[in-house]
Amino acid sequence: MAAPSCLRRVGYYTNWSQYRHPGGKFLPSDLDPSLCTHIIYAFANLVNNELVASEWNDETSHYEQVTNLKQRNKELKVLLAVGGWNVGSEPFTAMVATERSRAHFIRTSIQFLRQRNFDGLDLDWEYPADRGSPPEDRDRFTVLVQELRAAFNAEGSQTNQPALLLTAAVAAGKSRIDNAYDIPALSAELDFINLMTYDFHGGWENVTGHNSPLYAGDHESGDQRQLNMGWAAKYWVTNGCPPSKLVVGLPLYGRSFTLTTEKTTVGSPASPGQSSPFTREDGYASYYEVCKMLHSDGAQSNFLEDQRVPYLVLGTQWIGYDNPKSLKEKVSYVRSQGYGGIMVWAIDLDDFRGSENVEPYPLLTTIKEECQL
Repeated sequence: MAAPSCLRRVGYYTNWSQYRHPGGKFLPSDLDPSLCTHIIYAFANLVNNELVASEWNDETSHYEQVTNLKQRNKELKVLLAVGGWNVGSEPFTAMVATERSRAHFIRTSIQFLRQRNFDGLDLDWEYPADRGSPPEDRDRFTVLVQELRAAFNAEGSQTNQPALLLTAAVAAGKSRIDNAYDIPALSAELDFINLMTYDFHGGWENVTGHNSPLYAGDHESGDQRQLNMGWAAKYWVTNGCPPSKLVVGLPLYGRSFTLTTEKTTVGSPASPGQSSPFTREDGYASYYEVCKMLHSDGAQSNFLEDQRVPYLVLGTQWIGYDNPKSLKEKVSYVRSQGYGGIMVWAIDLDDFRGSENVEPYPLLTTIKEECQL
């Protein structure tokens, strides 16, 4: 019997990708609304317990351009994400501290989302009870989600509209999962849960490792064998998340290292990778930047047979990334487990113009096709 189709194809759109150099500059007009079932606009800020636009043109044009994509795909839902890694925990800790501060956030968020034609809210608190957030925030986050769900449902009934969607982006590392989340309680209230199954390895480590392996590697032992997509997804389900609500993250970027010896295999001594010309972040490269490197003289593409993902070696640069082959296999795995779909970080990191490939959006197109088998 064939595995079920993916229930959801969720794509994050980043509002700072507009500032990349030509070739990488990404605007709402570059979005293809047929590739996703849900687009999540990242990020809004949290200031004085209220949602606040983070870029100067969010309110004047970009919110509207992205939500207007629903006219071209009637099934598309557009959500707004609040938070993100750079925002950290401090404003969330302040907001969840009291019933009054949570109520203010909930009331003003409903107004903000409705007035701007969003279909829901994605909570991207990285992370409750972590990065300066006190242990009490684990339970306060649960209460916030419960109160948001009740308020969203009540507002939908009162206004005779579909209730606003409520989702969250969550950690994939065991210690953060254990510290941050009451998985059964959150799963009962959230429409779906976006599992960030990437950044398992990167330039913060002193040996090469893949950004987002599907499985543990033969070279790994102990806790290292938890640093992969398959383990993290299973851990969420084992601890109380219904498979149908778990949306598993796929990266459209790679993490890079600079090799410091002659060794080039996974686990080789390394320092952080160089920054790439468009994304301009040390140890990080979009798929179109990886493809440009693959087309360079001397580039070697390799495949980790045990972890089911590729890596690239070009000179001293080592990049663990995903390609159509690895993503097809990951989507097939998600379907075989009955999970609730896939999420990508981020739409603007695919080869959206087709500058290095035959067609635009080679990764998202592959994901869509594999999802619909």
